[in-house]
Amino acid sequence: MIDRGPIVTCFAIGFLMTSIQACYAQATPPTPSPPQASSAPPPPPTPIPFDDALLRAANDLFSKATVPAGSDKVELVIDPLIDAATGAQSAATRLMQERIKDLVAKSYPRFAVLPFSSEALSRAPVVLIGTFTAINNAGAPDGVRDAYRICLALADLRSKIIVSKGVARAKPDGVKADPTPAFADAPIWSNDPAIAVYIKTCQGTKPGDPIDPLYVERIATSAFVSDAILEYDDKRYREALAFYRTARQMSGGDQLRVHSGIYLSSWKLNRRTDATEAFGSLVKYGLVANKLSVRLLFKPGTTQFLDDQNITGPYPMWLSQIATQAMQNDSCVDVVGHTSNTGPAQINERLSVLRAQFIKDLLQSASPSLADRLKAVGVGSRESIVGTGRDDASDAIDRRVDFNVHRC
Repeated sequence: MIDRGPIVTCFAIGFLMTSIQACYAQATPPTPSPPQASSAPPPPPTPIPFDDALLRAANDLFSKATVPAGSDKVELVIDPLIDAATGAQSAATRLMQERIKDLVAKSYPRFAVLPFSSEALSRAPVVLIGTFTAINNAGAPDGVRDAYRICLALADLRSKIIVSKGVARAKPDGVKADPTPAFADAPIWSNDPAIAVYIKTCQGTKPGDPIDPLYVERIATSAFVSDAILEYDDKRYREALAFYRTARQMSGGDQLRVHSGIYLSSWKLNRRTDATEAFGSLVKYGLVANKLSVRLLFKPGTTQFLDDQNITGPYPMWLSQIATQAMQNDSCVDVVGHTSNTGPAQINERLSVLRAQFIKDLLQSASPSLADRLKAVGVGSRESIVGTGRDDASDAIDRRVDFNVHRC
């Protein structure tokens, strides 16, 4: 499918000075040069099979955890693990959680795993957080993402300290990174401060560091969001909507996955007016951040949407809301097409431009007065978010259209 110690040389004046220096040089042993530091960077860690990598990271995490001495149980909750590139939960992150629970029950009986709930959080437990991220193992910014980095951390809510870390790198073989339904169905991706603080708390800390206060402040909200996601994934959309709406009213509840969940649940319940209003709020959330990424699925190698009405049915409403919000924003918008990093770069560049132009034309049809404020741009696969090139649900966000807002 078509859709990287210094040597100082002195010159003596006159014969006598030269002779003295020559004699001195013969009588004085040379001073050895200090050893030169190697400029070569250390080799990257070698990725190992997924199961082994997870076991290594988890064993490091629990065996090195700084917990109170004694035999009392250490209460533990798991704040759902995420893909750090997209902020989504996936089949892989869900599997990691189950494997970790099994490992704790078998090998670390000092820890007692509790549900991720408001009641459990009120007891100030230790919280396990973690990220699972596709990377280029050699560290090449434009290289193919050929490994996954596992990062696990234990955050003690009582002491407000990170008490342990565990990291490892996994081979991509056999990894199922498809997002779970609430994330696979999400129409919009944008930078989300709630996700950013979670990632920072995991990846940007070391044992002994304080927990980011924003993470602590919003963790109760995260528990309601987690309940909402699980209800949605189990197709209990009425219950999901109730949890999402409750979360929205809580501290830090104004976040992407909450707005997205309200829209998705309303759409699934055939509440079209509520869904349209929720999608407008979702668009506004992204435009305030000056960048809105929309999952618009095209037929392979074309500028036409998929024929599946279950997927593309709401697209006219999406584009209408984007046009409306762009008009109210009173800014200019670059419509930027993207592709995944498979296939020839030249063809991907061309395809991304054509898709951006197609969306630009649709927006102009919805709001003709937008014409002078829209520009179609294609970047091919140069700005991949996931970058694995799998061309499946796991990297669907790489085949997206961005709406970048700027001053005219």
